[in-house]
Amino acid sequence: MSELKESLGELSDLNFFTAEELVPDPYPYFDELRSRCPVTREPHMGVLAITGHAEAVTVFKDPDTFSSCISVSGPFPGLPFQPEGDDIGDQIEKHRSELPLHEHMVTMDPPEHARARGLLSRLLTPRRIQENEQFMWRLADEFIDEFIERGECELMEDYAKPFSLLVIADLLGVPEEDHEEFRIALGVPRKGARPGALDNEVLADNPLQWLDDKFTAYIEDRRREPRGDVLTSLAQAKYKDGTTPDVVEVVRTATFLFAAGQETTTKLISAALRVVGERPDLQARVRADRDLIPTFVEETLRLESPVKSDFRVARRTTTLGDTPVPAGTTVMICPGAVNRDPEHFPEPDTFDLDRTNVREHLAFGRGIHSCPGGPLARVEGRVTLEKFLDRMDDIKVSTAHHGPSDDRRYQFEPTYILRGLTNLHLEFTPRESENR
Repeated sequence: MSELKESLGELSDLNFFTAEELVPDPYPYFDELRSRCPVTREPHMGVLAITGHAEAVTVFKDPDTFSSCISVSGPFPGLPFQPEGDDIGDQIEKHRSELPLHEHMVTMDPPEHARARGLLSRLLTPRRIQENEQFMWRLADEFIDEFIERGECELMEDYAKPFSLLVIADLLGVPEEDHEEFRIALGVPRKGARPGALDNEVLADNPLQWLDDKFTAYIEDRRREPRGDVLTSLAQAKYKDGTTPDVVEVVRTATFLFAAGQETTTKLISAALRVVGERPDLQARVRADRDLIPTFVEETLRLESPVKSDFRVARRTTTLGDTPVPAGTTVMICPGAVNRDPEHFPEPDTFDLDRTNVREHLAFGRGIHSCPGGPLARVEGRVTLEKFLDRMDDIKVSTAHHGPSDDRRYQFEPTYILRGLTNLHLEFTPRESENR
């Protein structure tokens, strides 16, 4: 932290939303904000940055005070109205349809949120996730088969991206004969495939619209002719009150899972394998005791939270700790900061497989908007680590691509919303007797 501060001056004076200097390592910036106050006014966009664990939990668990209507957009493009008074609830509802992604559950507040979430819960059942896990074991082997003999891989393209995409496709019941079409459409084609094979202008301009169209066709087909498959279960799902949702509402559930689940899980997998490749001591420990893998996944989520910022707007005037929060204030929760709050996690920058409270991290949020795909992501991380350790020895980060261990070079996605590597090159020794 000291070298960065010497070169940049006061870190907290940087613009969190645009400063390229903060992309490789935002944690010193978060530490400096927290040292001033766990609820601190960010000087450039005027948001209240939450870097304290307790304060973040308060915001997450109080949807009546803190609306999620701007959860994915934050201060951009701003509220479509001028906040008036100490309670802007009526203004939010009047202008909600003008806010980005207002139709998706991630931006909904009670009671609409409970209705949409209830539909999703009928899909993400423990039984369905267990069935999906069986597909994961087979899929992991299929992808590893493609590069195991090379003794190296670029994790994102060779494994993490297509793996996480096809896991969600299977969860939703997409027929396996359509999986390759989904890979091409969503930008992770099999090597040798022709992305241009899908002659579709909508696909080129808007993959999410392609997903909407695809699932609309699936759902309409299953409502006309039920087949006893997962897509039929999705098509026939009802709200808790027994009413049948419109097709578009079911489709939004499916596309929401693709949009949210694929990106965050890919980042979890790459962060976990980076630790494996950087820390031979930890690699040896989880090899010897596979029961440590779930804790390994949780500690990865804590230290490298895939979501860098999550937003709320104060519906009414309140306080957080000793900080006044006027109605209309944009609040920015920083999971990467709150998960390293030393008041809650001793020695927060240490990867600790013996950390007793590790599952108290907020990588998946908390409260009614806690990530519904959290259980799925945990299974994907566990299956991936098990299979890589089963089939490879001496997994390490490539010095040719990322530099020596004392001077690593990594590239991270230049966004204030998500935290993740753009690529990760690994080297390994294929195991002579592979554990299949």
